[in-house]
Amino acid sequence: MLSAFSSAQYLKTLNDLFKISSFIPKPESQIKKSKAVAKSVEEVAAERKARKAANKEKRAAIFKRTEAYTKEYQDAERALIVAKREAKANKSYYIEAEPKLVFVVRIKGIMKIPPKPRKVLQLLRLLQINAGVFVKVTKATTELLKLVEPYIAYGYPSLSTIRQLVYKRGYGKINKQRIPLSDNAVIEQGLGKYGIVSVEDLIHEIYTVGPNFKQANNFLFPFKLSNPNGGWGTRRKFQHFIQGGSFGNRADYINKLVKSMN
Repeated sequence: MLSAFSSAQYLKTLNDLFKISSFIPKPESQIKKSKAVAKSVEEVAAERKARKAANKEKRAAIFKRTEAYTKEYQDAERALIVAKREAKANKSYYIEAEPKLVFVVRIKGIMKIPPKPRKVLQLLRLLQINAGVFVKVTKATTELLKLVEPYIAYGYPSLSTIRQLVYKRGYGKINKQRIPLSDNAVIEQGLGKYGIVSVEDLIHEIYTVGPNFKQANNFLFPFKLSNPNGGWGTRRKFQHFIQGGSFGNRADYINKLVKSMN
């Protein structure tokens, strides 16, 4: 056991050693590393703060645009009702504008399809049974739809149908990969240069057949739908819709079909 004197001497020696070690400079590499870590932490914190502020501003802008779209849809619906009432009051008829958009669903497989309709189905990106795509109505696309009419069902989608399809079964094309539309960042990455940065922007562009419809529609992968609930029922799948079958132009009844397949 150490004596009282030797213990005090031992403690003094340790204290002197600690004092000496505190004056020994740290290696230069360690000093540089400490500064770099401190700087990187500050930069990360600053970047995070800037990103948070930018995201907040972006969300506010998206919210404003969504409100504007909602008002636009409501105004259009109200204007249509007023026009119909005025026509009825004047003992006349109101003829609505020609639809600019159709939703096309392939209802037949690959068996016994001639080469020409097969090629048209490829052009429309309808490569599988129950695949669905949006198509802008033009003279050319109308002729294409006539060529493949026995193999498809199509009609005029409502806003709620478009929204349901995009939110539930929407996938975007990013670097040729099929990415679910679970985040606005996916849409901004693919269509940001066209001013489309959110799901509501995409829906608005499709529904109104806007100036960037082609880019927005090509960004969307064909929708993979299920068989209708309860099957095709008593309808003959390969007879025209107006004859009690399933293929051809269903007009507004396409919304009921899509709802049963979604």
